[in-house]
Amino acid sequence: MINMTHRLARVAFMALSLSLLIAWGSVLACAQSDEGEDEAKASAVDTSAVARKLTNPDPLERQRAAEELARLAAVDQLKLVEGYRLQEKNPRVRLALDWALYRMGKTGTLFNIVRDLDSSRRNQSDAYLAQLDNPEPLYIFLDQVNSKTLVRLLEVLARLGDAETLDHLKLYQDHYDPQVADAAKFAQREINIRLTHTPPDAATRPRQTGTQPETSP
Repeated sequence: MINMTHRLARVAFMALSLSLLIAWGSVLACAQSDEGEDEAKASAVDTSAVARKLTNPDPLERQRAAEELARLAAVDQLKLVEGYRLQEKNPRVRLALDWALYRMGKTGTLFNIVRDLDSSRRNQSDAYLAQLDNPEPLYIFLDQVNSKTLVRLLEVLARLGDAETLDHLKLYQDHYDPQVADAAKFAQREINIRLTHTPPDAATRPRQTGTQPETSP
């Protein structure tokens, strides 16, 4: 009789414990859901606030706002940024908006960014391209740009390139333009040095999806 009482008490205790665990799990799930919603709302407010700065009369502030939207990859502001890009007059701000649009998924704007390697905005363009996750989106431009742009594009690949890039460089190491040939050889050296000091499992960067440009310039 005593054993039966103990068993019943144990079953009752386990049932109560299980009920408490289920209830606590529900509370945690609701709390996490509310927290996620709050973070999403905060993020939306942040990107909206940044996007409003694109109307600032100071072009430097507009450029900074575009670069911040690029950093955030603020897809929710895509249509707004497209509109501002159409009406923007300042070339540096336009370039920053192109970078923001690329980060939001408008891959065709990469043509504008590469083209500006042969302009007074070379350093700005170079800084954006250096932030690409991998060099693959740049390969399509190698046989489409002029020699000056090609040299600068090869300099970007020297910093960004991986093992696959070496195959693309072979075509330019004997280029008729000695500056292009030198840039290709320099890129090869830099990539080989980097690969030598990179663990084998990290030698190849993960490929971006959806980053190939949509149309030619």
